[in-house]
Amino acid sequence: MTCIRLADGGLFLHSPVKLDPVLRSSLDALGEVRAIVVPNKLHHLFVAEYITSYPRAGVYAASSLSKKRPDLHFNGGLGDEPQTEWRGQIEQHLFRGAPPLNEVVFFHPATRTLILTDLAFNISKEAAKRSPLFYWLWDVGHFGPHRFVRLRAIRDRQAARSSVEKILSWSFDRIIVSHGEVLETDGHSQFAAAFSFLCHRQ
Repeated sequence: MTCIRLADGGLFLHSPVKLDPVLRSSLDALGEVRAIVVPNKLHHLFVAEYITSYPRAGVYAASSLSKKRPDLHFNGGLGDEPQTEWRGQIEQHLFRGAPPLNEVVFFHPATRTLILTDLAFNISKEAAKRSPLFYWLWDVGHFGPHRFVRLRAIRDRQAARSSVEKILSWSFDRIIVSHGEVLETDGHSQFAAAFSFLCHRQ
């Protein structure tokens, strides 16, 4: 999970993880949770805990997740336009051409940080090799889209290329991923290299 403190002191939570007492205490010490964001169709397992714990927060999810989780109440869907809570502070873009993910990518200009969920992993080679089957199946051990994203999730390469161009128009240096280590620097060029395969026609 990524937590951003907004200008009014409220918290923006991206891709909620399990909410245990220690984490809740830490969040409460940082500020009031104002926005809970489910950035794609896969990262929704722990959202109910946050909805119950922070009833005053707005809850926003990737499009179509409401059909998958009719038991949850969302205040709105995520697309290219930021919600009121973070407008002018965080930019976002719905990555095109990959409907199994329906992932919305976020950019925090103040810290030049790109925030990804499942579009790309950054699991170190050493960590990946502790599970050889996972390492081979998903082709991890470096920054970039894993095998499933490259071969199955991206179904419209032209649309995906346009999204990559949009993301590269942002001036980011750091990349936070939900799976793996943070790229503290050189994120822009590494993102461009990782998605350069979309420029090769099939």
